[in-house]
Amino acid sequence: MGTCRLWLIALLLAVVAVAVAPAATAGRDAGLAALQVALQSRGLYAGAIDGVKGPGTITAIKRFQRRVGLTPNGIPGTATRKALGRYGTHVLGSRPLTRGATGWDVAALQFLLAWHGFPSATIDGGLGVRTELALRRFQRWAGLEPDGVAGASTYAALRLAPASCPISLAWPVAGQIGDPFGPRGNRFHAGVDIIAPSGALVGAAAPGRVTWAGRLAGGWGKLVVIAHADGVRTMYAHLSSIAVRVGQLVVTGDRVGTVGATGDATGPHLHFEVRLRGAAVDPRPALP
Repeated sequence: MGTCRLWLIALLLAVVAVAVAPAATAGRDAGLAALQVALQSRGLYAGAIDGVKGPGTITAIKRFQRRVGLTPNGIPGTATRKALGRYGTHVLGSRPLTRGATGWDVAALQFLLAWHGFPSATIDGGLGVRTELALRRFQRWAGLEPDGVAGASTYAALRLAPASCPISLAWPVAGQIGDPFGPRGNRFHAGVDIIAPSGALVGAAAPGRVTWAGRLAGGWGKLVVIAHADGVRTMYAHLSSIAVRVGQLVVTGDRVGTVGATGDATGPHLHFEVRLRGAAVDPRPALP
C-alpha cells in the first residue's frame, strides 16, 4: 500500500474520531454525563449528572464492574460500555437522533442542550417530547432547520462553547448563591438562586423595559421579566411583591419587587435567570 494512500486513510480516521468523540462543555464531559445516566439507571449513582469524574462516579463505575464480573478499575472501557447495554451504545454523533431514540448519545445530547441553554425535563437517555422541543428550540436559536433531528449540523453547533451574557449586570439583591447555574440531580438549574430574607428589595440588573410582571404558572410564582440590549432578558422569580408594570422603563437598581417564596420555592430566595435570545446563560460571569 502506497505512502499517499496510508496518509489518506489516517486522515479519514482522524476526521471520524473527531466527529464521534464525546463533546465537552464548561469543563464537563458529555460522555461522562451519559455514563452517569447509565449508572443511575442501575441504582449505582445518586449524584448530579454533571459530566465530572469525581469520587462518586468512580465508585459507581467500580461497583458496576464488580457486579458484571469485570476488573473494578474505575475505567469505563469497551467491556464496561458493552455491559451497560442500550445505555452504553451509540457514541455521540454516530447516528441521527429523533424522538423515541434511547442510549448513551441521547443522554450526551440532553446534557449538551442543557449547557447551551435548552434543558429538557430530565437527563435520562430517552429522547421524548420535551427533549425534542428543547432540540428544536436550540436548532432555531443556532440558525438551523428546527426539524427535531440531531444530525451533523446540530452536533457541530453543540460543540461550540455555550453562549454568554454580552452585557454587564448588577446584583439584583444582596446575598449568597445557594444553588448555582448547572446540573441539579438529573435536571438542570437554568439560573442562580440568591438567598435573601423575605421582603428584601430586588433591583433591575441592567437598564431595560419590563415585558412581564405578574404570576406565571410552572413554578415561577410572582415573576418580573426585563428586556435589555443585545437580546438579553433577565428574570426575577418567586417574588413576594411586584413594583413594576409591563412596558415600564427601568434603570439599573430600580426596584422591581421584593424577595419571597411564591411558586415552587422551599424558602425565601430570588431565582435570577438570564436569557440570550431565548437561551439560558450563566449569570455569574456577567456579575461583578
